Amino acid sequence: MAEPTRRTILALIQGAFVMAADNDQVAWTFSFPSIDGGTLKLADFTGRVLLVTNTASFCGYTYQYEGLEKLHEAKSPAGLTVIGVPSQDFNQESGDNATVKTFCETRFDIDFPLAAISHVRGAQAAPFYAWVSDQKQWQPRWNFNKVLIGRDGRVAGTFGSGDEPDGAALSQAIDAELARSVRS
Repeated sequence: MAEPTRRTILALIQGAFVMAADNDQVAWTFSFPSIDGGTLKLADFTGRVLLVTNTASFCGYTYQYEGLEKLHEAKSPAGLTVIGVPSQDFNQESGDNATVKTFCETRFDIDFPLAAISHVRGAQAAPFYAWVSDQKQWQPRWNFNKVLIGRDGRVAGTFGSGDEPDGAALSQAIDAELARSVRS
């Protein structure tokens, strides 16, 4: 067997550093365009627990907006922030941000932060969702899938559309993350 060349060894070492850097990345490094214009920087929520949910206005799960808002209101003082990410990836969202924002505010009185309409899966996925896919080999399979980010900025869990905002699985996971201090 041939002895590895210096170039091969350097390439392997460089690859290991890139992999380590990717594994060390946290949610706080990402942002979304905001539905209000400007940028929704996840770094502004450093140290909080985030529940990032891909949403849609014309889905059978759209009623979950109400539960997400109640969850946001109830757990925000303890350190939870819900973030909605409207997406047209499943062909059930309005065509523009202004319509989505008006719908959310008038129909569900949404007060939690909303991103602009974004891709959440596939090659065009927003960088946050691409990172989650890399970290957990997971991507939203439908609207109202949820990503739980711990206080340390790492993915603490992923949940499907059927995991209701007030359901046992999601509630237990959120409470566990709220009880943790920031891990190093």
